[in-house]
Amino acid sequence: MQLAGGIIWVDKKLHRLFKGKVSLVALAGLPSLRLTSTGRKSGLPRDTNLLYFPHEEDFVLVGSNWGRPNDPAWTHNLRSRPEAVIALAGKEIEVLARELEGDEYAAMWKLLLDFWPGYAMEEKSARRVLPIFVLERTTR
Repeated sequence: MQLAGGIIWVDKKLHRLFKGKVSLVALAGLPSLRLTSTGRKSGLPRDTNLLYFPHEEDFVLVGSNWGRPNDPAWTHNLRSRPEAVIALAGKEIEVLARELEGDEYAAMWKLLLDFWPGYAMEEKSARRVLPIFVLERTTR
């Protein structure tokens, strides 16, 4: 998707300006969060605004990368260091990430397509299986 870079840039600016309370995804009426993971190479905090699927008490993320052929950087970061922090409307929550596989992946994929059918288009465009991560709160 050619617009992805511009959308990501604007989303970051909105997040900074409104202290995490406004994002493009949220303006579209969809749930969004700010993921802070640790860079697998740099060891530095890396922030990304993402659409998420609220599932029970957890937060589900899809590494669609806007239909690009490679997994997004945040997926590699979570695979390396699953401890992360999310921000919802400016409130920070510590989480532990777990990548889904097999039957658990297939069941969640069906739920995700009901939630956001655009994932099917992004998967087709990317020509890869899109990784799915469940983020569980470390403190309840």
